[in-house]
Amino acid sequence: MTVFLTLLGKILPLYFSILLGLFSTAFLNCNKDTIAKILLFILGPIIVFNATISVKLEASVVFLPIFFFVLSTIIAFISLGIFKKIWNDNTANLLAFSTATGNTGNIGIPLAILFLEPALVDVFIFTVLASLLYQNSVGYYITAKGNFTAKESFKKVIKLPVLHAFILGLICNLLGFKIPEMFFDYTNYLKGTYAILGMMLLGMGMEKIKNNGAFDKLFISLALFIKFIIWPALILVFIFIDSNFIHFLNKDFYMVMFIFAIVPLAGNTVTVATLLDVKPEKMSLTVLISTIISLFYIPLVLYLYNL
Repeated sequence: MTVFLTLLGKILPLYFSILLGLFSTAFLNCNKDTIAKILLFILGPIIVFNATISVKLEASVVFLPIFFFVLSTIIAFISLGIFKKIWNDNTANLLAFSTATGNTGNIGIPLAILFLEPALVDVFIFTVLASLLYQNSVGYYITAKGNFTAKESFKKVIKLPVLHAFILGLICNLLGFKIPEMFFDYTNYLKGTYAILGMMLLGMGMEKIKNNGAFDKLFISLALFIKFIIWPALILVFIFIDSNFIHFLNKDFYMVMFIFAIVPLAGNTVTVATLLDVKPEKMSLTVLISTIISLFYIPLVLYLYNL
């Protein structure tokens, strides 16, 4: 119980940032779009570039984003086939998209900073590329029900600032360039800023959530079951197989994978749902519930994982 409370104590301040975001929108009329642009066009690309240029490019490191992108895609299409038997509208598409990804950026990166060594934080951020690519390609395509062509999806992906930062960081890494030592502390400050603003952005989005029929018990239950039960179960199965038979990754990388798997639903799913006008209120409420549950779920599963 003491270990659980310690883990909860580490995570609780992150959720305080969510309350700050809610307060800033509700009472100070702060602009959510401005914060989103800072994260998308400034802080996000900087920390992705820093992680990519700093990480040691080994086969095991490169494997992680590829693995998670493929896993997300498989989960999405299998889920879509199942959900189409339950819903005959685009609810099935939205649920399939959202359950195949998680909030690896705004919540995952702060968790990585809390629980991983600095070198592994860079590995985690490098792996987050899988979520970004999935959400803006396969996920967007699935949610749009085929109204969004594969060509248009590709155009959307290549415009992502974080992808440009990743490519530039990868080139610099391969050429042997490094971040000057004088910037080490500064880049760590930027990671912390990204974590705080990312969590605040979640709170800023909650201010406009209204019910309006958004509470769909089956939709929410399936989303939470897949994200909080199926995802970590799949990763634990992979860890068991690899640790006992393949021996490709080590325990540190297993922790990276586990944190990646236990984050709540991604806030970006609300953005996609809003852009495509596919039940954004329902998605917002589901993301809110999953984020609240994560306050206790994450320290609990981390405690059980480390037993």
